[in-house]
Amino acid sequence: MAILLKHARVVDPRNGRDGEFDVRIDNGVVAAVGKGLPVDGATVIALPAGTVITPGLIDMHVHLREPGQEHKETIATGAAAAVAGGFTAVACMPNTDPVNDHAAITDLIKLKAREAGLARVYPIGAVSRGSKGEQLTEIAELRQAGCVALSDDGRPVATSLLMRRALEYAGMFGMPIIDHCEDPSLKGDGVAHEGYHAARLGLRGIPGEAEELWIERDITLAGMTHGIFHVAHMSTAGSLRAVRNGKSRGIRVTTEVAPHHFVLTDEALEGYDTNVKMNPPLRSDIDRDALIAGLADGSIDVIATDHAPHHRDEKHVEFDRAPFGITGLETCVSLTFDRLVHRGVIPLRRMVELLSVNPSAILRVPGGSLSEGVPADITILAPDLAVTVDVAAMKSRSKNTPFGGWTLRGGIVGTIVGGELKYANSLAPGGDALAAGFAR
Repeated sequence: MAILLKHARVVDPRNGRDGEFDVRIDNGVVAAVGKGLPVDGATVIALPAGTVITPGLIDMHVHLREPGQEHKETIATGAAAAVAGGFTAVACMPNTDPVNDHAAITDLIKLKAREAGLARVYPIGAVSRGSKGEQLTEIAELRQAGCVALSDDGRPVATSLLMRRALEYAGMFGMPIIDHCEDPSLKGDGVAHEGYHAARLGLRGIPGEAEELWIERDITLAGMTHGIFHVAHMSTAGSLRAVRNGKSRGIRVTTEVAPHHFVLTDEALEGYDTNVKMNPPLRSDIDRDALIAGLADGSIDVIATDHAPHHRDEKHVEFDRAPFGITGLETCVSLTFDRLVHRGVIPLRRMVELLSVNPSAILRVPGGSLSEGVPADITILAPDLAVTVDVAAMKSRSKNTPFGGWTLRGGIVGTIVGGELKYANSLAPGGDALAAGFAR
């Protein structure tokens, strides 16, 4: 089957494209990108003016919960949320039950992803057995099974020696170590950012320095080992300073920021809504503004959602007792458009770098471009679409988002994976035409 997408703006930073081009998909791959491409038997889908075609978006930090926590999310429901959010691929963290610390769990995740047949799913293996911080996993086995990175996410890599060994061994396979950077002794039993709002509300605080100290440790060890270190869900101005310093010294450090950390601050704690409880916590406006500046100037490499679904009953408790985390796959694009692109913080090209090009490069997975011959993983965007976040309509099994009811500017038209349409938004201009064209 051949499809010819016409009249859209193509934003493909890796190939230096930003303008109106046709995109031809043939047998699941990008066959050609150019102006005035001939039909040659293809089904023509004329997209509305203003529509944007990009390489498929990649979320390199999600929690799909399966195996063991299917009441929160399954690989199938998480993959459905991914394509509804415009993501053609996701990388899933290993804090499942049991932990993804050996090849059998990795194989199960890949099998469930194939059965779902939606977004591509790249497993991330655990750094330590059971993520207990004691003994390294069999890194070669995890790599061979298909893991693209290593992390004990949900827990920081426990000791400097363990982190050193992980960087050394993973580096031999070109795999990054993704660390949840947090000094457990400084975090203690904190539940919110240590500052005015937590103090006023009587909530135990987590200082930003708990994150910053751990990042400094890991950057130092990455420099020592020449390993590849990626900072998960960075949240403070001090952490950004540390990353900038590491990069300036030639250390192989990259970082990501989640949308909730560049949109919200700890002021959102007012009301004790457990849907604003996440780890790292929402920080001060100074931290939020620093992250926005880092996204604009290139210091920050990736926007990742840290999609962390929890069952309603788990969140419907006192703030102190609720689990950390919110969903993010289905709100990320709209929040990024609304708060960064349309406010002139970053251009659309930079958004594509943050959400597609750079995740692909860091994880060394296919994607990030619309080069001829690559799998046709494509996201189609409507930058001016008015989107009201409808929690009940979300594809994720869990609905723990603080953005319910928000109206944002910018959204998804459709998501194509391997040349197959996996999601079409009937509320977006061109969504119905996209669905009809692929159904022929």
